[in-house]
Amino acid sequence: MTEKLPSNAEQMASPSFRLAALDQDFLLGESTRGVRFLLEYEKADQILKRLNVKSTIVVFGSARAREDGPGKQAFWYNEARTFGRIASERGGALNDEPDGAHHNVIATGGGPGTMGAANRGARDAGALTIGYNIRLPHEQEPNPYSTPDLTFQFHYFAMRKMHFAMRANALVVFPGGFGTFDELFEILTLRQTGKASQMPIVLFDETYWREIVNFDKLVEYGVIDGADLALFRFADTADATWEALVEQGLHITKPNGTPAHGKDI
Repeated sequence: MTEKLPSNAEQMASPSFRLAALDQDFLLGESTRGVRFLLEYEKADQILKRLNVKSTIVVFGSARAREDGPGKQAFWYNEARTFGRIASERGGALNDEPDGAHHNVIATGGGPGTMGAANRGARDAGALTIGYNIRLPHEQEPNPYSTPDLTFQFHYFAMRKMHFAMRANALVVFPGGFGTFDELFEILTLRQTGKASQMPIVLFDETYWREIVNFDKLVEYGVIDGADLALFRFADTADATWEALVEQGLHITKPNGTPAHGKDI
């Protein structure tokens, strides 16, 4: 008579028996934070490479600005949308050549407001457009205009910022609050210290920015150099924003891979 073996259900159910890659308790633990950093970097990087996104134009701005909003909000929204379309049409994001490379693709924080407007403008042009969303305690949902395959979600602000900076050919900053200031001064610091290559930076709506930040006082008090004010320019319309990027040396590539001035696209 064959002896009945004891059940191994306890062993099968033990957390230690789970495959490490499928064990969320393990993967979300403190000791594997470095692994999660790597995964957040690698997933987005592989997708961007697979879709042949070579470079981006990053657009920041308030998530609270609405198309029908009060004051200047509607103006900011509509100009961000127009800029997203202009940059996508002229910058190389539209590419039907055999190499399939996409340059100066509009990339935003993925949320609503002026970020959603810039994604919307890129979509109006029929171009790819990126949304780098961040997971927040009050969940941020992606706007409906970023390309689905390029709609990302990050847990770590640091990794999200890294992806913003890695492929950025230019930065355009519309009026915004704490988050917008955080991203703006992050890039300005990288430029000031030489940790990031030269890239055009444009602040949209000069009146807003000069009312909110007294840049000249920073020079007066000696906490920055006068030359640091040349790291960015102001513009008040979508067309002027594009021209300011081009005048500052925005790198534009024609579909055949040859450099081009912005007006030639």
